[in-house]
Amino acid sequence: MARILSYTATHQDEGLRLDVLLAERGFYPSRSAAARFIDEERVFVNGNKVAKRYLVCAGDSIVYEEKETLLAPTLVGEPIALDIRFEDEHLLVLSKQAGLVCHPSADHIQGTLVHALINHCGKENLCNVQGEDERLGIVHRLDQDTTGLMLAAKTNQAGLGLMEGIRERTVDRHYLALVQGNIAHDTGMVDAPIARSATDRTRMAIRDTESARDSVTTFTVLERFEASLKDDGFTLIECKLYTGRTHQIRVHMHYIKHPCVGDPVYGGGTPPMQLGLARQFLHSYLLDFEHPTTGERMTFLDALPADLQAVLDGLANRSRGRTEAGAALFERFESPVEPELESREPQSAS
Repeated sequence: MARILSYTATHQDEGLRLDVLLAERGFYPSRSAAARFIDEERVFVNGNKVAKRYLVCAGDSIVYEEKETLLAPTLVGEPIALDIRFEDEHLLVLSKQAGLVCHPSADHIQGTLVHALINHCGKENLCNVQGEDERLGIVHRLDQDTTGLMLAAKTNQAGLGLMEGIRERTVDRHYLALVQGNIAHDTGMVDAPIARSATDRTRMAIRDTESARDSVTTFTVLERFEASLKDDGFTLIECKLYTGRTHQIRVHMHYIKHPCVGDPVYGGGTPPMQLGLARQFLHSYLLDFEHPTTGERMTFLDALPADLQAVLDGLANRSRGRTEAGAALFERFESPVEPELESREPQSAS
C-alpha cells in the first residue's frame, strides 16, 4: 500500500513547477510520473488540490502519495499476439485488441502491451523518453477495452517526435462510437475540462477545478437508428480528439447525455440499451501522422472488429439512413486505396 509523505519547500525550490520539483527531488522517477499523480489528485499543496504547473513558494507544505512499486520489478517480454499494420526501425502502428492494457500498473503487472512490445522488439529497441520501464514504447494510450489503431515508438527520437505531434495536433486520431439516443445535429463539439472524479478515483469527470485539464472532442454523425419500446434509439458517430485525456470520449459523451453503448463505467441505462455489449463501443479507426524521421505522411484505416460490427448488423433494419459523411466513410472502408489500410489477421509475436 502506498504511503503518504510530506515535504516543505525551501528557498531553492521557489518558482519551480510542482511536477518539476517532485521529479528533481526524487519523489517520483520522472516529471511525467509526478504529473500523473498531480492530475489524479494524489498531491496537495497547503491542503489544496493544484495543477502540475503550480509554481512552488518557499514554505509550501507538499503532501504526496508515494509511487507504488510494481510487484514485478523487472519487466520481461510475453508472447502476446500483436496485429501490426506497419513497422520500421523507428516505430510501429498496431491495432490493439479489446482487453489489452497498454502498460503495467499495480492492478496489471503482467499481460500488457508493453510486455508484448518487449517480446517483439527487445527492451533495448523501445523508446524510453518517459524514464520508466513500464512505459517502454508508449507514446499514447487506448483504454483497456477500446480497440483499434495506436502508435508505439522504438527510438527516443521517434517517441519525442510523435509526442510532439500529438501535443501540436498534427497526429490525427479518429474514433467510431455508437452512442445512446438520437443526436439531432450532424456535427458538434464538446469543450469541457476533465479531472479525476472527486468521489471515485477510477472515474474521470467534467469538473470546475484547478486540476481539470482542457479537453476538446468534435463529432460527426454517420448513421442514426430508430428508437424502440426498450430504448431511445442510437447514433453512430465519428469522434476526433483535439486533446488526449483519460477516458475523454467516454466522459464527453456521458456529459452530453449520449453515453457510449456498452460502457460499463459511464454507460448507464438498462441492458437493452447496451445491445449485449460488455465493453464500450469505441474503436480507433483512423490514424494520420507525419513520420517523425522520414517526414512521410502516413494514413491507416482499421475496420470495426467483429463484436462491434455485429452490433451494427443487428441494428441494420432500424437504420434511418447514413449521412453524407457516413456514406463516404463506409465507402472508404469497402475500397481501401493503400495496402496498409487493408485489414489483416493478428500475427503472433515473434
